[in-house]
Amino acid sequence: MNMTTGAILRRITETPLSVSAHKLATIILDGIAWKDGYNGLERGTAAFTLAQLAKKMGVSRQHLTGLLSELAESALALVRWKPNGKFAPWLFRFGGSDDEGALPDVVSATGDTSLSRDSKNKTIFSGRIEIDATSNVYRTPWAELIRAAKSSLACWNVDTQAIWDRFVAFNKARGNAAVPAGFLLGFMRKWRARKPADHIVQSAAVSTTPMPKQDSELADLIRSAPTANRHFHELDLRRKLGNPAYDLRVQQMMARFACLRFPAILAVHGEAVRTSEIAK
Repeated sequence: MNMTTGAILRRITETPLSVSAHKLATIILDGIAWKDGYNGLERGTAAFTLAQLAKKMGVSRQHLTGLLSELAESALALVRWKPNGKFAPWLFRFGGSDDEGALPDVVSATGDTSLSRDSKNKTIFSGRIEIDATSNVYRTPWAELIRAAKSSLACWNVDTQAIWDRFVAFNKARGNAAVPAGFLLGFMRKWRARKPADHIVQSAAVSTTPMPKQDSELADLIRSAPTANRHFHELDLRRKLGNPAYDLRVQQMMARFACLRFPAILAVHGEAVRTSEIAK
């Protein structure tokens, strides 16, 4: 059944539910995306954390769980799942009757989606993004769109500026000066977090790297390095120098300070910041 805003709203009013369950159903309905890409969601789904729903409802988490169970067992057949990790928002979808003739009047015309399409609480990426326009996402019209869309995606807990930095670096590495805005949403939907193994290896490298107090020059270089966005700055420096020259700098730094590769990379980046080859 092709469910729409009006169809679900009518089913909510026709389904015998407690007053609180009716309210919860309408809150979930308000967050549903009716076109792929709104709020970063697939059509027909909404995203909320249980804390958000409990706050909107003004009830305890325990009471909220009971209300969700009531909606799931009712004719609304509410289903929820969490594809993006333990602390990510839940995704919600109202089910429909498999019997096309059971409730012939619950399917709305396509016009029912127009209000949802124009609603200010929906997110749509349109236009083009100039990759070199600015490095600060908050000086662009995209910051609020990223913030709204990421709430239902794997990058839900990543800083908006970090998402923008990675998107810009991704396109610069491919020589893109401008891209359709939809590319940003697609980039976010395909987000891959750093593998835990990589984090463990890097942490081990830091913890085992000899950093004697007398070696203040290496420590100063590392402090100058932009460690938070190391991978993005590495891409920038590799593009400017070329891969062989970049690797040679790292090897020379390892020999110069008798250190491991990871601190040597940071030192190379710190030196590049000092010479204005990259920005911190």
